[in-house]
Amino acid sequence: MKYLNQNKREFILMFFLFLSFNLYFIFLVPQTSINYLLYLDLLIGVSYGIFIGIDCYQVIKREKKKQDLIKEDELICWEFSDLKDQEIIEHDIQVLQGQLHDQIVLNDNLQDYMTKWCHEVKLPLSASLLMVEKIERPDIKKTLREQLEKMNQQLNSALVGCKVQSNIYDLQVKPNNLNECVKTSIKNNQFFLIQNHFNLSIDVTENPVYTDKEWIVFVLDQLISNAIKYAKEEPVLKIWSEEKEASICLYIEDHGDGISTEDIRRIYEKGYTGINRHNGKYKSTGMGLYMAHLIIEKLGHQIEVESIIEQYTRFKIIFKDNRDYFNL
Repeated sequence: MKYLNQNKREFILMFFLFLSFNLYFIFLVPQTSINYLLYLDLLIGVSYGIFIGIDCYQVIKREKKKQDLIKEDELICWEFSDLKDQEIIEHDIQVLQGQLHDQIVLNDNLQDYMTKWCHEVKLPLSASLLMVEKIERPDIKKTLREQLEKMNQQLNSALVGCKVQSNIYDLQVKPNNLNECVKTSIKNNQFFLIQNHFNLSIDVTENPVYTDKEWIVFVLDQLISNAIKYAKEEPVLKIWSEEKEASICLYIEDHGDGISTEDIRRIYEKGYTGINRHNGKYKSTGMGLYMAHLIIEKLGHQIEVESIIEQYTRFKIIFKDNRDYFNL
């Protein structure tokens, strides 16, 4: 019955062709013996019957194969040329949904493991930073402290990266003092700012902005870290804010290497490290600005950048009145 329903149009077409042929033979070829017509009808009927039989056998064989494969938890669409079969589509959708769910669970477990591992490593790292202070030789103390601080920064980035790419964002958007956020980020990077003799200029409003302090501090850390990484002699870092009608703009400007025109359109792409203008001097993962941009979008802010090679790079973060996030 299923075969008849699937091929109903073909059967109707063949019936009309057969009927038309017989009517033509009877009324338009009257001098020909009717036995010839009966013999020809018999040949056509037998031939068509054989064709239908072979086709039915293939359909039955295909249906049996489909029913056997549907019991498996694997994609089966590759086994059939007809991709319009509803059962095959539904089966493969269920398989893909199951595989996607398993992968999400696997990724979540991996992120949980990485988060716990980072927290575990930070304990001996903090102890090592305290022990370094007891070293008397300034050169060794400075070298060890620098490497430990770099490790601390990378661990913090890994922790935030795990949170950013997880399925659930732990957003706590509320009024935060923008100046306090900037000071926290400066403190996080103070070792390298002092070591590189940065000339700091900070003029940030005390007025609150609706944001998540942990996330926005991470964004500021990335921008300041890049300013330190690509600094030139007598480095300068300027951070200031401007209040407009419905927003507060925060500017972070450094007078370092700058960003080329080719790079500036792609700096937020995942894994993009830019044109190799530094001869391998700096090792970049291309993840810092990608995650920063991701966080800015999740917080409902905007980030813009302008730069001139060998002159300056200026990032602007626009904080609008996001008090609607407060009840999330």
